[in-house]
Amino acid sequence: MIQRIWQGRLGGLRLVLILAVAALVGLGLLTIHTSGSGRGQVGSSLFVRKQIVWIALGILVFMAVNCVPYRLLGRYSYPLFGLSLILLVVVLAGKYLQLIGLVPSIRGATRWIRLIPIESDSSLVNAARIQPSELAKLTYILALAWYLRHRENYRSLTGLLGPFALTFLPMVLILLEPDLGTVLLFLPILFAVLFSAGARVRHLLTIILAALAICPIFYLLPGFMKGYQRERIEVLWKQNTDDPYWLNGPGYQLHQSKICIGSGGVTGQGWQLSRFVQYRHPPDQHNDFIFAMIAHQWGFLGALLVLGCYFLVLLGAMEIASSQPDPFGRLIAVGIAALLAAQMFINIGMTMGLMPVTGMNLPFVSYGGSSLLVNFFALGLLINVGRHRAYRITKKAFEFDGD
Repeated sequence: MIQRIWQGRLGGLRLVLILAVAALVGLGLLTIHTSGSGRGQVGSSLFVRKQIVWIALGILVFMAVNCVPYRLLGRYSYPLFGLSLILLVVVLAGKYLQLIGLVPSIRGATRWIRLIPIESDSSLVNAARIQPSELAKLTYILALAWYLRHRENYRSLTGLLGPFALTFLPMVLILLEPDLGTVLLFLPILFAVLFSAGARVRHLLTIILAALAICPIFYLLPGFMKGYQRERIEVLWKQNTDDPYWLNGPGYQLHQSKICIGSGGVTGQGWQLSRFVQYRHPPDQHNDFIFAMIAHQWGFLGALLVLGCYFLVLLGAMEIASSQPDPFGRLIAVGIAALLAAQMFINIGMTMGLMPVTGMNLPFVSYGGSSLLVNFFALGLLINVGRHRAYRITKKAFEFDGD
């Protein structure tokens, strides 16, 4: 199995991708370990043990994906996408029917399905759950790439209806959970894949401008957004206020995150050494705000290392896409690159006050099972596309006369 992974083309590039991801995973583990510092090592050890288990499972998923040619996955892309939609419907059914044993409510959101559908005090039993919205991101990329691989009708406005319908279906289901953070990932993937496939730029810009013009309506009119969602947007322009209500209420997470990042300086406070880590724990420091803890402990250099690793992963993904003549493989690589880039940008942006605070993990770094497994699946799929090269017997894909 391992020999099969190393076979094929772009071996050096694929090795760089794997090493960059390994660095992100390792840095994430070290930072997750600090989440229990000052509160005893029990919580820290539990987080780390769970994360190691998920990493081991992720590596197995990564290897398994490389045992199957990616083109074979294309044949099953629609059924896989349909399965993810069914799971999203199960989540919503559990939410509205109040099936807490099957679909738990965590912080007011219902995003998970328990694999052991019982309420339990055991952390291991409660950890056995999946997040269908994470699965939907990847199956959506496969379905969209398979849909667009040999079409040309998306070069007209009416032809874009199909890809947008394919996109809005999971978006609506996920938004009802609610999970606004995951919803935000679908549109960057869609536009990146459409642009790579040759959709007309003026059509895409027209849609983007129309969406931007409509956005204020969702914010201003009652019923479209919940109160806490408005507060998260308002925090962006009130983040520098001295109002105690905002600093200790809606803006608390962002305020603490910016203190973490700013106090890191150039080289950081040191791993597990600062008082902030030992006594004053920022919220969600092991998942959503883990980047703030990295910048706090390892400073600007640590943050730069994280960004550098992501740059290598994205650069490698785009190189794989540009050198792949198979349209399906090329669109998969572009979709995965767009997914990782959007997730990284949103997560890091929200820790710095550039984006609204959402429940968004940092890929390969944050604590979490479903997200980590999906990310390793995406990496395996990217490596799979990279090491296979289809023979081209027709003109290059996505090149059109008159462009």
